[in-house]
Amino acid sequence: MSILIKPIITEKATNDSEVHNRYAFVVAKKANKLEIKGAVEAAYGVSILSVKTLNYPIKRNTKFTKKGLVTGIKSGYKKAIIQLAEGESIDFYNNL
Repeated sequence: MSILIKPIITEKATNDSEVHNRYAFVVAKKANKLEIKGAVEAAYGVSILSVKTLNYPIKRNTKFTKKGLVTGIKSGYKKAIIQLAEGESIDFYNNL
């Protein structure tokens, strides 16, 4: 099982990485902070100060359309915010 699923590259996450040296990742739902810290250190070779995790729930929605009642679902995920040590950085674009 891979712990790191993908990095989050949005305007807010990019600004956070430039200003506060924090990076965001979508991680496996059952991963804990120690596993996430080890996976990021192994994958990118950086030292980590702190790990914060956020669990996002499943979102369900219902619409009334010509076809009748249509239901949709947006899957839940777990997000980890990694605070790196001073002088460290992660380059997501170096191996494109």
